[in-house]
Amino acid sequence: LAYIKEQRQILSKRHLLMNKNKIFYNIKVFLGSSLLKFIYGSNDILVEGRKNYQTILNSNNSVIFSVWHGQLLSIVYDLRDEPINAVAGTHSDADYISSIASRWGWNMIRGSSKERGNIAYKKMINILNKKGSSVFITPDGPTGPRRVPKLGIIRAAQTTGAAIIPVSVHSTRKWGFTNWDTFYLEKPFGKIYIRYGEPIYFKKLKDIPTCSKILIKEMKNIEKLNVTNKKF
Repeated sequence: LAYIKEQRQILSKRHLLMNKNKIFYNIKVFLGSSLLKFIYGSNDILVEGRKNYQTILNSNNSVIFSVWHGQLLSIVYDLRDEPINAVAGTHSDADYISSIASRWGWNMIRGSSKERGNIAYKKMINILNKKGSSVFITPDGPTGPRRVPKLGIIRAAQTTGAAIIPVSVHSTRKWGFTNWDTFYLEKPFGKIYIRYGEPIYFKKLKDIPTCSKILIKEMKNIEKLNVTNKKF
């Protein structure tokens, strides 16, 4: 009986600690969400090309938003409160950003090329097969190589017929955090230029290397256009 009582006390303490950790984490997410809303809300955000994806969705077809990992925060903010399904890795940094995105109305699909990739891919395919659905992907995430797309985005587009929308972000004031790439957090009171490119479609029989080159080229083109034509 003494042993059982001791085990119950241990479990009770663990449960209490878990609850405290959960409370602290929720507070952290709330503060992070509030801070990001202030930062991005203080910026003058200029958006071009929104019709490129809205027309497709309004026609009950599906789209995949393709955003390089380093630029994702601006797009998460721009598409907040939209019914977006987003693929995110399973590491701790992704946990935090995913929790904030969930607060902003997104549905998160957890998995990457390194962990739970098959599960995430199947969920993504099921979503894209539904009329008028959208999926957000950082094709070079979660660990690079920088600006080299993984196979998942191309295969998903080929399998479902969904359009890939290349997206570019350019901002006048930002912090850069360098790891395997440079992850940008915009500073307050600047200007953010967002451009949604024209849709890219990949036929099922088109080879992956060619599709990858096309996607990289189109991502570069939309970025160049965004940087050189900032007045819209």
